[in-house]
Amino acid sequence: MNGTTEVVIDPVATTGVLSAKLWICRGSGADPFGQRGGHQLLGSVLSRGCGPLDHLQLADLVEGCGAGLRCDTHEDGILVSLKCAQNDADRLLPILGWMLQRPHLNPAQISLEKDLSLQALQRQQEDPFQRAFDGWRQLAFAQGPYGHDPLGVAGELEGLHHNHLVDLSTALNVDGSVLALSGTIPETLPDILEGWGDDPVESRSQSRPRRSKAEGAGDSSTLNSVETEQVVLMLGQATLPHGHPDDLALRVLQAHLGSGMSSLLFRRLREEHGVAYDVGLHHPARQHAAPFVMHASTGVDRARLSLELLMRSWDDLLNTVIDPADLELAMAKFRGQLAHASQTTGQRAERRAQLRALGLPDDHDRHCLDQLSSLSGDALKAVAQQHLTQPMLSLCGPADSLSMLKSVWNNGPFASA
Repeated sequence: MNGTTEVVIDPVATTGVLSAKLWICRGSGADPFGQRGGHQLLGSVLSRGCGPLDHLQLADLVEGCGAGLRCDTHEDGILVSLKCAQNDADRLLPILGWMLQRPHLNPAQISLEKDLSLQALQRQQEDPFQRAFDGWRQLAFAQGPYGHDPLGVAGELEGLHHNHLVDLSTALNVDGSVLALSGTIPETLPDILEGWGDDPVESRSQSRPRRSKAEGAGDSSTLNSVETEQVVLMLGQATLPHGHPDDLALRVLQAHLGSGMSSLLFRRLREEHGVAYDVGLHHPARQHAAPFVMHASTGVDRARLSLELLMRSWDDLLNTVIDPADLELAMAKFRGQLAHASQTTGQRAERRAQLRALGLPDDHDRHCLDQLSSLSGDALKAVAQQHLTQPMLSLCGPADSLSMLKSVWNNGPFASA
């Protein structure tokens, strides 16, 4: 492993509580060809034994200290989360370094975690919402880093074994990692971090090269037939990396469209027309082109109107200037979202780690708040016209309904966008 671990320290007055977030800059987007699900499987076994501790000893140590330890694999990285008492930091923080550099990768534990992952994938296939999103993801990203769920693909996951994970673990820190600590920082922290092997370095943020994305091509819609009385609709496109100059405008549009019961989609689809029992907008922070996706779940008899309303809402982004009152409300929601996302030491540490991993400064969120006043309705419309002109549609539901909805889409303004 030739990467380094960047350390971010965020002292916060607490009653002796420390939150640590280790962001490893290799997630499911780095899964090798034919091994989709590899990094998720690797992430799941990192806490199944590392360094001098087997899986039982590791569990006993963490639980004996009343601490919490978990590992989650995302598209852009693997996030290891530790929350403990300050007095236990000298015993527990080294675990994060061992997970990064000395994982055990016990074949029995790999087999166990693989079975759990396959079961999770099977459960996903029973969820129309997940199937619709999987269809949209394939349409938008194809074989790119975001073209599959972090859990992987069942056929490829089944073929993963110990040797595959050894290869992945060898390169685990090749793109570097970020260790963010928030809360009561132990005075012995420098001594604790000395045992990590790859010397952690405390430095300011620096840009990392972004891998190119691979987007889908050809048809702008995809159908997934399931015999239910429910239809799930997803309309959206791949947009911008987090931190792009136009990303702030998209985040304000996200708040306007899909944040809370006062959002445009909620008002239009639920209050005014009563066609959808679930509606929203998905726009996560990503290293590469992030999804910007409207979604709605409705009954078969209201699916056509739901699609027409989603298409109308998307068209409004491109051709209508947002009302000043709605713009002010969206900005207030954006401010609130940032405030709510930094209430706990765990949230603060995770955001710091994420920003550093994306090559963004620690004060990125503050900079965004300072820029809000410069955004106008015309500016949001211009950003939409630049980045939201090629939406793609994914549908999941009964075959007859999908055929009808496909016809509506093909006769609409975006089918050949």
